[in-house]
Amino acid sequence: MLRREFLYGLGATLGTAAFNALLQAEETSNPLAPKPPHHKPRAKACIFLFLEGGPSHIDTFDPKPKLKKLHMQEFVRKDKFASAMASGKRYFVESPFRFRQVGNSGLWMCEHYEHLARVADELCIYHGLQAESINHPTACYHMNTGNRFGTDPGVGAWVSYGLGTLNQDLPSFIVLPEHYHPQGGARNWSNGFLPAHYQGTPLRAQGAPILDLNPPPGVTKEIQRKNLDLLSDLNARHQKRHPFHDQLAARMQSYELAFRMQSRVPEILDLSKESASTKALYGLDDPATADVGRRCLLAARLIEKGVRFVQLYAGGWDSHDYLVRSHANRIRAVDKPFAGLIQDLKRRGLLDDTLIICTGEFGRSPDNGIRGGGKKAGRDHNAKAMVVWLAGGGVKAGHAIGATDEIGDQAAELVHPIRDLHVTILHLLGLDDNKLTYYSEGRYKQLSQFGGEVIKELLA
Repeated sequence: MLRREFLYGLGATLGTAAFNALLQAEETSNPLAPKPPHHKPRAKACIFLFLEGGPSHIDTFDPKPKLKKLHMQEFVRKDKFASAMASGKRYFVESPFRFRQVGNSGLWMCEHYEHLARVADELCIYHGLQAESINHPTACYHMNTGNRFGTDPGVGAWVSYGLGTLNQDLPSFIVLPEHYHPQGGARNWSNGFLPAHYQGTPLRAQGAPILDLNPPPGVTKEIQRKNLDLLSDLNARHQKRHPFHDQLAARMQSYELAFRMQSRVPEILDLSKESASTKALYGLDDPATADVGRRCLLAARLIEKGVRFVQLYAGGWDSHDYLVRSHANRIRAVDKPFAGLIQDLKRRGLLDDTLIICTGEFGRSPDNGIRGGGKKAGRDHNAKAMVVWLAGGGVKAGHAIGATDEIGDQAAELVHPIRDLHVTILHLLGLDDNKLTYYSEGRYKQLSQFGGEVIKELLA
């Protein structure tokens, strides 16, 4: 026995050992059973909209008139390694889009946000967040797991571990990726060092959402049930000899969950029964918005059925050049679906209990160091300034919180790191980051890595 293990074991009296064994048995028998929160939650579920590639805050929700005066003037950076893509002469780039204030709250939005502008008073737009990485994979890992190396559990995995699921026939954490996975792949929704029960379950964007979900022809439910019972019996015997083999326990649970999902998933994924007005609300009648719209509608249905955490990916925001074309197209693709999601959740009576978060892995720079000016102009990576908008469960609707400097280069007011955003998400869901821990590799670990603070200004 290692010294650390011996010292840690001194606290295990007969009573605590029995209690821990009881908890472990309960965890193994039903790891996704609903669990009580640490405090009264503002939201019961979360939809995380991830804009992979780094959307430009300067061209979406954070207008910078100063850039118009500085346009095409040379910009000398003090931080030499501000961007991995930086090369040659750098110059300021004004936004090619017009901005206007929308809603009763007067929030600033780019002209291309036509539908989101109509639900502006439901949004809380935060301008003070800062990331730590300017490379896409590490930045994606950081935003999704709290660790730039991609070895830790995703936010959804932590929420599932802390709260369980409200529907035992569905996974607690479901991911809706595009036709391709984001940079960094499936580790963005991994269970990390947590038991395998808590990893995200991705639904494929095309074809069968889950491969081999249904049994092959000729295999009835009764035959399948007998096969699973036999397999479960054999696995249970093996598990008695290896009680700490958590991967085996997770596999046994996965078999049972898959069996139950066969009857529930097709019903949820069948959007044909939705009204024409609901489909139009999400933009399913427009090829430009249909893909994101379908997944947004599916996210609402999953939350309605008791899934705890849904993460939806919408990439293509890495606009180093042709900013006018690329960002305008990406905004159009998400504008109506995201607005429709907010409206539909409110109509279903779910918005107050559902936290919506929308962000990328970092923002963009006020300058460009890659292409020429005019229609080719774009922006570089920027970890020191970005935008996050939230809606629903417990956030301060109709408010802009924090600010960046006059050129949008760095966050300047109410500045917080990503770990504080993570702590705030957990807080809104009734979880305390300092209590939501898991013992691994000799120490108790948590989402924030080493602690953080709630961004109270975001709370209603």
